[in-house]
Amino acid sequence: MNLILLGPPGAGKGTQAVRIEETYQIPHISTGDIFRKAIKDKTELGKKAKEYIDQGQLVPDTVTNGIVRERLSDEDCKEGFILDGFPRTVNQADALSSILEELNLSLNAVINIRVSDEEVINRLSGRRICKSCGASFHIKFNPPAKSGECDECGGDLYQREDDNPETIKERLNVYSKKTSPLIDYYEERKLLKTINGEQGLDEVFEEIDRFLDTIK
Repeated sequence: MNLILLGPPGAGKGTQAVRIEETYQIPHISTGDIFRKAIKDKTELGKKAKEYIDQGQLVPDTVTNGIVRERLSDEDCKEGFILDGFPRTVNQADALSSILEELNLSLNAVINIRVSDEEVINRLSGRRICKSCGASFHIKFNPPAKSGECDECGGDLYQREDDNPETIKERLNVYSKKTSPLIDYYEERKLLKTINGEQGLDEVFEEIDRFLDTIK
């Protein structure tokens, strides 16, 4: 089963991808995972990606697309995969289509986890991270026992810079301009399934699971 997960930042894609991975025994592949593996394996494309990353620059599509192809060629992807964070643009979607054709693979579905901008801002702006151990909390949904203090190690909690409301709005603006056109792209190809991401985590997964049962 070959899947793509779409959705704005804070939609819960990573959480749901882990649950799909555990249930269906297919690898969850995020863009970060792809880069880290290519860099660790010291592939030629991995070395190129590292040059851009070390300079704080975005990795060009040509390199990203090549690294995705390398990753999807791995043995553990033969029975399926979940792509999270790629493609991000229509150009990358076109490149992915060519990659899958070369590898004699095809997409089964694109799951779009829909969450309103207001809900994304509520979710991300309330997130707090431990400075010491990296544990994650939420002032509303998963508050620490003692305000500002990590339950795990007692470290100080802080708000990431990209989790402040103004930055979140900018991230949503970028998503709307660059990534949301993929919704139309995959809908036209009859691959898109939209899930209400504002339900509880269990309810979201149950809806995804019911849908995946129909395409196995």
